[in-house]
Amino acid sequence: MTTLVDPAPGGRPGDVARAGALAAELAERGVRGVVLAYVDTAGIGRVKTVPTARLAAAAAWGVGMSPVFDTFLADDSIVTTDVLGSPDGDLRLYPDLDGLVELAGQPGWAWAPVDRITQEGERHPGCSRTFLRRLVADAEERLGFTFRAGIEIEWSVGLGSAPDGEFVPAVSGPAYGATRQVELSDYAADLLAACAAQGVDVEQIHPEYAPGQFELSAGALDPVAAADRSVLVRQTVRAVSQRHGLRVSFAPAVSAEGVGNGGHIHLSCLRDGVNLHAGGQGRYGMTAEAESFVAGVLARLPALTAVTAPSPASYLRLRPSQWAGVFTAWGRETREAALRVVTGTAGRQEESANLEVKPVDLAANPYLALGCVIAAGLDGVAAAAPLPEEITGDPARFGAEEAAARGVHRLPVSLKEAVERFRGDEVLRAALGPVLADAVTAVRLGEAAAVEGLDDARVAAAYRWKY
Repeated sequence: MTTLVDPAPGGRPGDVARAGALAAELAERGVRGVVLAYVDTAGIGRVKTVPTARLAAAAAWGVGMSPVFDTFLADDSIVTTDVLGSPDGDLRLYPDLDGLVELAGQPGWAWAPVDRITQEGERHPGCSRTFLRRLVADAEERLGFTFRAGIEIEWSVGLGSAPDGEFVPAVSGPAYGATRQVELSDYAADLLAACAAQGVDVEQIHPEYAPGQFELSAGALDPVAAADRSVLVRQTVRAVSQRHGLRVSFAPAVSAEGVGNGGHIHLSCLRDGVNLHAGGQGRYGMTAEAESFVAGVLARLPALTAVTAPSPASYLRLRPSQWAGVFTAWGRETREAALRVVTGTAGRQEESANLEVKPVDLAANPYLALGCVIAAGLDGVAAAAPLPEEITGDPARFGAEEAAARGVHRLPVSLKEAVERFRGDEVLRAALGPVLADAVTAVRLGEAAAVEGLDDARVAAAYRWKY
């Protein structure tokens, strides 16, 4: 469950008393501090922390944080827009108490996601969590749509003893191999225990394709809670890994070659609790609205990559024939298509059917990524957009003429190209609002400029330990 009411000076109704009671319970269990977490435009998790005894004060009056962080780059340098990036001003971070959890991987600490408002009590137009929360609430109010979402978590596990800055895989076994699971058995078991203690229902955890790579998938939630959970799970993975002498990276590419770390989005649209991706008369059981939703996302994929693949390192991962989904194509269970229609097995379609968006990695701010994907899909629904023909197999096999005839195009091959597509997309910019849209543009161009002239290996190294 996610708190839908905007924060306000003095606290949301009932929050201050509730925060006081929660603080007392946490203190009795030895929790000394609370991490107040949000994600900046560059996709970096930022925090402020307060003593547990100050939780009620934070619920009432927030905790100060400069708005300059909306234009921080991954290396902590700062770019500017016409309204962001200066040293002036202050924001208040308000914890969502519905998301408050005791951190099993960090004894002595609790964690909560935050919304940010101005000192005057207005919504901060650069707050990505507020953007997603308001977009989802508006879709339900205007259209009767609700959503269920999940974000896959892939990470590379390295030896903590490796030379500074280098990545040395902590396991030697093959992709999806039992050897890897055995080699890191205690680590994976502790991670499962920590997730369970924090109320994260893990559906699966397994060795993945790249050296030292693992993946965790959790159950679907409403989009804001799903984004919160993505941030929480990464904090947990990092903490448990450190306690095992390991170092982890969620960066899109830890090296210049090979398969990188993804953060695929799974999303289903519902009306009156009924999944629109199952039981319909369209292809693979989709309703007409679900087909149009998929078509809307498909049409805006080139611009979406500026949000879902926001790092120069993202484009080391987005390469053909590596299951990254780098062509404007959809297909049922087609893992080379950018959009994979998941129908679920017989008897579970109503519960399981969803859309997977593949050109997404964990450098993406999850609130921005989910919000922009939903905005694109809703635009398709509003236009009753037709879904083009399905693509099977690897789209890379098509020659230029056949690809063009089928409407299959390569997604941007660089961050600069993605930004240009984003700048020209009125739907995504309108959904974000001018302040947040301009922040996305400025930060992406700043990241591209920061690695100008670097070869692929140096680009990978520059972001290896940023995420």
